[in-house]
Amino acid sequence: MKTFKELISGDQLVLVDFFATWCGPCKAMPPILKEVVGQVGNKVKVIKVDVDKNPAAASQFQIRGIPTLILFQKGTQLWRKSGVPSVQELLTTIESHYSKTSA
Repeated sequence: MKTFKELISGDQLVLVDFFATWCGPCKAMPPILKEVVGQVGNKVKVIKVDVDKNPAAASQFQIRGIPTLILFQKGTQLWRKSGVPSVQELLTTIESHYSKTSA
């Protein structure tokens, strides 16, 4: 099994959803992420990180509010948002970064 660092360091776009089970707005994310993945397919890998179970990761990326989504590629943070984004915002973000990497 790959480590978190290995996953975000690859060529593929990786969208990390930092969340907590007790967080109300975080409960809105699964259907949004499911729809996004359904539309973009293998352009992005989605990883969910529970900040209560992974405090080191939350600290490393200075997660202050949840949900926080961070888009990584090759270990570099390309985009970040705290709060619940719309499906369209995520699609636009993923497509814009994907088109840069596949050119």
